[in-house]
Amino acid sequence: MMPESSFFENMNALFYPGTVAVIGASDNPGKLGYHVMTSLSAGGYPGALVPVNPGAESIMNIKAYPSIESYRGDIDLAIVVLPAKLVSGVFHDCIRKGIRGIVLITAGFKEIDDPEGGELQEELARIAGEAQIPVIGPNTFGMINLPLSVNASFTPEFSLLKKGSISLVSQSGGIAHLMAFLAMERDIGMSKIVGLGNRLNVDFAEMFSYLSTDPDTKVIALYLEGLDDPRRLMEVAKKHRGNKPAVAYKTGSAFCGDQASLSHTGSLAGRQEIYEGALKQAGILPVRSAEALLDTARSLAMSPLPKGSRIAVLSGQAGPGMAACDLCEAQGLDLAVFRAETQRLINDLLPPLALRTNPVDMGPAWYNASAIVGIIRAVLEDEGVDGLLLLMMFASANRAAPAAISPLLLEWKQRKPVVSCLASPPGIWDEEIRTMEAGGALINCPTPERAAMTMASLWNYQRMRK
Repeated sequence: MMPESSFFENMNALFYPGTVAVIGASDNPGKLGYHVMTSLSAGGYPGALVPVNPGAESIMNIKAYPSIESYRGDIDLAIVVLPAKLVSGVFHDCIRKGIRGIVLITAGFKEIDDPEGGELQEELARIAGEAQIPVIGPNTFGMINLPLSVNASFTPEFSLLKKGSISLVSQSGGIAHLMAFLAMERDIGMSKIVGLGNRLNVDFAEMFSYLSTDPDTKVIALYLEGLDDPRRLMEVAKKHRGNKPAVAYKTGSAFCGDQASLSHTGSLAGRQEIYEGALKQAGILPVRSAEALLDTARSLAMSPLPKGSRIAVLSGQAGPGMAACDLCEAQGLDLAVFRAETQRLINDLLPPLALRTNPVDMGPAWYNASAIVGIIRAVLEDEGVDGLLLLMMFASANRAAPAAISPLLLEWKQRKPVVSCLASPPGIWDEEIRTMEAGGALINCPTPERAAMTMASLWNYQRMRK
């Protein structure tokens, strides 16, 4: 057996391969091998691509090989899309070739209602374990490493994602796709997306350990259903606690979810409150929706943590401010009490009819962009404010507001967290919001409730760290 360190050295080769072989590559759009080849070739993979299919001389105008052993060069990563009964032999071929990582997309193992599937998975685990080869899968869509443009999946559209610093490890292919599409909608950058599938020998613990030292990962996001050995993940997370922020969305709290998890990936989900308590103790922040998982991961990648729970709510209309305040209270955030100097300045800039204490209704200042800038500046400089929620829905009278506040927020650069909901029809405020986010000025959310929840997550993570 190779030394233990080789497994994690091979993990790096799996995600950063110089050469990739697709075993079961095809020109037939009805085959998974076709979609995997498309993902790699159209996705811009810069290394050598080796299609393996004994019945083809070339695939997608790339020379094909009857076996991996017939290719003379080294191969780092093999993506396997052959029937389950053939995989054992392929694993032995991979070992002889010196392949360092495998993505096993093939299904028909532990997840099926047939003991032979579980036995076959155990055999594969033994073969790969002896050779210290990390395997993503089986029963997975694959994995994506955007910094190197490695789309080792059957979904070419993953390559449309913006490159960023959030890495997602998911027990569900469907949730991974959902998160990717939500990230595309909101122009959120991702680093890696990994579908663990049945977790042959790469489980959450291995991925957490690897990502904790991965230079292209700033935040680790996990989607969990059920774990065979949850203690191992918690121990690894505690070992790496403080290296990088980590957030997790755990499902399967209901009986139906528990049974679905068993048939989906072969593991029982387990009691929700026990998992959430253990995650917190390990330094992983639990959240309760896919949107919250993405919002929280993004905020942890882009924003400082608030020093305390005192939040200011500045709203262009009263309703969104009230909605945000309700959620802040439910999540343990406090509405900041402004210093007397701050309050006097706000009183001078807004007419008496406006709500001028926290939350502040800036609606009467729609036509006076300098007043809005003055209010925001005063609140940001108030030492009694730990974070700012800035909410404004487009109306023709406030069209110029984002352009007016942008220079201030770009100069401020979130010395304390600024989470916003600046909402407009497409094409009106898009450029200003994009500029402010790219410049580290704020994090924009699609609704006031999600903005408030994002701020609450930042505070909850800070509180958990302490």
